[in-house]
Amino acid sequence: MTEPAVTVVVAVYNTMPYLTECLNSLVGQSIGRERLEVIAVDDGSTDDSGNELDRFAALYPDTVKVIHQENSGGPAAPSNRALDIATGRYVYFIGSDDYLGEEALERMVACADQHDSDVVVGKMVGTNGRYVHQKLYTGNNPDISLYTSALPFTLANTKLFRRELVEKHGLRFPEDLPVGSDQPFTIEACVRARRISVLSDYTYYYAVKRGDASNITYRADHLARLRCTAKIMKHTAGLIEPGPQRDAVFKRHFDWELSKLLQKDFPALDTGTKRLVCEGLAALLDEYYTDGLRDGTGVTRRVRFGLARRGAVEELSRAIADETEHGAPPFLLEGGRAFAAYPGFRDDAVGLEDRFYEVLGEAVPGRLAKSTELESAAWEQDGAELSLALRLRLGIIGDTSSAVVALAQGAMPKSADKPGALRMSKDARRPEAVGEFVREPAGGGRGTLLSARIPIQPVKAKRGVRVYADVAGSTYEIPVRTDGLPMPLARRWGRTVPYRVAANPNTKGRLVITTAPLWETKTGMLARLRRKLSGRKRKQTR
Repeated sequence: MTEPAVTVVVAVYNTMPYLTECLNSLVGQSIGRERLEVIAVDDGSTDDSGNELDRFAALYPDTVKVIHQENSGGPAAPSNRALDIATGRYVYFIGSDDYLGEEALERMVACADQHDSDVVVGKMVGTNGRYVHQKLYTGNNPDISLYTSALPFTLANTKLFRRELVEKHGLRFPEDLPVGSDQPFTIEACVRARRISVLSDYTYYYAVKRGDASNITYRADHLARLRCTAKIMKHTAGLIEPGPQRDAVFKRHFDWELSKLLQKDFPALDTGTKRLVCEGLAALLDEYYTDGLRDGTGVTRRVRFGLARRGAVEELSRAIADETEHGAPPFLLEGGRAFAAYPGFRDDAVGLEDRFYEVLGEAVPGRLAKSTELESAAWEQDGAELSLALRLRLGIIGDTSSAVVALAQGAMPKSADKPGALRMSKDARRPEAVGEFVREPAGGGRGTLLSARIPIQPVKAKRGVRVYADVAGSTYEIPVRTDGLPMPLARRWGRTVPYRVAANPNTKGRLVITTAPLWETKTGMLARLRRKLSGRKRKQTR
């Protein structure tokens, strides 16, 4: 038998019925079964997975090899056992609940042969709600770097590896990691690879989230995930010297694995577990959280890391719980700088420096949009002058003199983020402020109340109401959302030329003021039609 082009390793534990689709996708690969070796290791399954593996081995005896063993507690041991007997020039790993695109292996092997690549990453997508990071897949690239690409956020072992590289460096999966055991293998392979290629022109891999969310990643508790991440980072530190390259890899672990330990489920943990999590995080932060990583971390994560590092368990729990229930705290604007006023800010008992609370170069449009709330809207008329009186709560405190209301010149661009705000470019000009403004602190330190009177002009126009504010050196355009608040009734205004004036939400829930001569509106046309019909009836009765 000739040497297979690729060995596919499948570590299996209780993955029926997903296993069947996985195996079908392998034996149906366009590369051909004569160039393919599949080694599936049943890690003590208690469902029908073992029988299904044996069925495929009987159907495809020259392609599928099956090993049965006692349960080891994770995918590392079965993957290592398969590696020990693999014979392909390349080796590929697949989760036993996932499946491949039909041409996946043929395309990846061809790429590796053409470019002499030691690692090939094919585009992955998630199914059934499974999240898969996509920033790496912007196009085909025969030679990428671990340190200057999005590869650190794609560290699963679901890649094509040159087996010569694997054996030369004795790469195996650490069997003491129940979670993330593929990361040390993948990181070391990428550090030692002569060339890493990315293919984005085809969907190579479909990552499935099981209906019961029983994938092992979704089952691990806080302390298990913390211990595993610490071991991964220690292994990585032994491969990469301190500096920008190590920071580029560790950014993933701080932004992803470690940040997930401090999410909305943290306050519900028992006090002892919370303290252990904070102590473990503090050790990793002291060892690896450089000033560059700190300043490149978003303010929400940075504050949580800082509070954990200081052992401020009560303040940390309150910061997470408050943000979950009430939204992010307001920004304190002070001397051109912006600080997020989370618990512990300028608290001597906590002792966390201002730098942890400061907005440092990041864009915060979504946060500003969510914290800008319309509290009331009403028409006010003074003689012939008509105004729309608004009362808004803004998520900023301190020097709020830059916060004004203006009428936009057009629709928000498609580049605006989903919550609806936009950080304006440096050369963009904000529209002139309209009306009169009164600013006062909101109760409970939850922001600033801005009262505005917008004068209505006798012109045909449809203009969005925006708040403009300067935060940390950037100007933000924030549409005013109505959020179901009752709007004042449309009204007729003007004597010489009567107008219809309305203040209503558009299809995205943003406040828009519409003015038009009454005769051009449906109301005006219906009135003219009624008068015309009434006139005809009077003539007919004469």
